[in-house]
Amino acid sequence: MTTAPARTTAEPTETDFTALRDALGMLKDREQVAMRLLESSAKHSFDPDTELDWDAPADEGKWYWPPELVSLYDTPMWKKMSEDRRMELARHEAAAIASLGIWFEIILMQLLVRHIYDKSVTSNHVRYALTEIADECRHSMMFAKMIQKGGAPSYPIPRVYHNLARVLKTVSTTPGSFAATLLGEEILDWMQRLTFPDERIQTLVRGVTRIHVIEEARHVRYAREELRRQMVTAPRWEQEFTRLSCGEAARVFSTCFINPKVYENVGLDRREAVAQVKASGHRTEVMQNGAKRLTDFLDDIGVLRGPGRRLWVSSGLLAR
Repeated sequence: MTTAPARTTAEPTETDFTALRDALGMLKDREQVAMRLLESSAKHSFDPDTELDWDAPADEGKWYWPPELVSLYDTPMWKKMSEDRRMELARHEAAAIASLGIWFEIILMQLLVRHIYDKSVTSNHVRYALTEIADECRHSMMFAKMIQKGGAPSYPIPRVYHNLARVLKTVSTTPGSFAATLLGEEILDWMQRLTFPDERIQTLVRGVTRIHVIEEARHVRYAREELRRQMVTAPRWEQEFTRLSCGEAARVFSTCFINPKVYENVGLDRREAVAQVKASGHRTEVMQNGAKRLTDFLDDIGVLRGPGRRLWVSSGLLAR
């Protein structure tokens, strides 16, 4: 891997970027990447209000989330639960995950606006960022509507993490912002790719996850390309800070992934349920499998190093 050039006070030009490379190879031209993503957005974007049948009744006997992805799956508590109670827990966990997605997308929109604040408003790169923000607005409204249709409550993030996110997004570096973006997008994307083709799942949930998977593929491409570029051009202090902030974001995200209130709302002992989830080998495998494509990528481009890597391990998303 070549030594990253020192960052000057002026942002490198697009011509400069084409001469840069990392462990994955030459970096692609930023404007060309954005143009391809804009073209894809024009062909494959959806309006959930018209694309999905929100008035259709729920499918009797179908799940709101794949049982294998439910937090308590294969635990002693799960084995004692009736099928109806398992399905009820899945319905509440689907609402909790959608609530987490909305929280995360609101943070992402703020980070994207900050990223483009001092960039050329006529560039393809900025145009695509604005397109992605519009996508995320629709996704957040779609998730909220799905929660309402499912009949479970929304599940706000615990106040301590809600406020911690204020700090993280305020002090986040540009590469830190894109690393956090991928953290929120890729694990949910992995789960949703298992959900939308699954005929056991509610039709509406399958439709929501299908739209999200198709549109998030562009968001992931945009974030990956920009993170690679930022990790090559960032000064060393920013790279190190990014590693730490990304590791802390992984810890917060994994902690917030399921709201323990769901257990209370389906009549389960909250403390016992949380303890069994923490001890569940299946759950650990699910979360690490969901994160593997991301952690492999972050490892390749030098994000998973030092204390930041230890934070990822402590989050449960990365094996030792």
